[in-house]
Formats: sequence, structure tokens, C-alpha cells
Amino acid sequence: PIILYNIPGRTGINMEPSTTAELAIKFKNISAYKDATGNLEHTSQVIESCPKGFLVFSGDDGLTLPMLSIGACGVISVASHIVGNEVNDMINSFLSGKIERAKEIHHKLFPLFKALFKAPNPTCIKAALSIKGIIKSNLRLPLVKLNEKDLNELKAIIEETEKQLVTAHCNVSV
Repeated sequence: PIILYNIPGRTGINMEPSTTAELAIKFKNISAYKDATGNLEHTSQVIESCPKGFLVFSGDDGLTLPMLSIGACGVISVASHIVGNEVNDMINSFLSGKIERAKEIHHKLFPLFKALFKAPNPTCIKAALSIKGIIKSNLRLPLVKLNEKDLNELKAIIEETEKQLVTAHCNVSV
């Protein structure tokens, strides 16, 4: 199986919904699509034009909940490296009809989602994993480490997210 990735912010090119649909129809092993366009109208067009059973995933952590509401099935996530249980809880809450719970989790995680994209990926997530003691952050050029100010801001957001999740009674794994 193949998942098409549409990440115009990295590639400089947007794969049009008609192209996605044509590929999904022509090649049966293309079974899913990661949408990082940031455009829910585009996502809707992909969902409407692709074959039944074709899976659409959010490619932007911060848009996962809105994309679920129009038919996406999940997320190919950066934030899940440190809040995977919580992202899973948000998705499962939405899919089981617990919309308010899903919204609550989304809003608790949203500052972290934003912070993880302050610099080019994977700079921030590697820094976050390093802050958590999970890895030693190593980047290759042209990527460079976060400056001290941004690193301290990320630490503060991780700490605040942990507090918010505890008060929301989430399965905390930040």
C-alpha cells in the first residue's frame, strides 16, 4: 500500500484533488493520502472525489480535529512522538461521539502543536524529545538547533501542556 503525501509547504507544489483522485482510481495500491495543505476545502474535495475506502489523514496536528469532522480518519503526526496517547484519545473521543472531550484535548494540545513548528521540522520535535530525555538531539545541516530563547519557550510550553493535560484527566505521556 502507498500513502500519497501532499505537503506543499515543503515541496512548493500542491497536488490537486483531481490528481489525487485519478491516482487513487488508477492505482489500487494507493490507499491513503496525507493532507498537509491546511485547506479544508481542498481536503473535502479529496474525500468527495476519491474511491470509497480511500483513507485521508491530517498532515497537520493542529488541523486533525477539524479534518476528522469532514471525514479524515486520523493523523500522521509530529506531536505524537511526545503526546501520542493524548492525540489518540482526542481522535477516539471524536470518533465515539465525545465531541466536547475531543475539543478539550485539542485545545490543551494546540499550543504544543504550534510550538513544534516554530522552526523547520524535525528541529522542534527533536528538541522536545531531547528535553524529555528520550533522545540526544542531533541535526544535520542545513538544520540547526533551536536558539536558547526558542528552546526555553518550548520547554515552558511542554511543562504547561503537561499541567493542562493533568487537569483535563488525559493519559499524560508528555
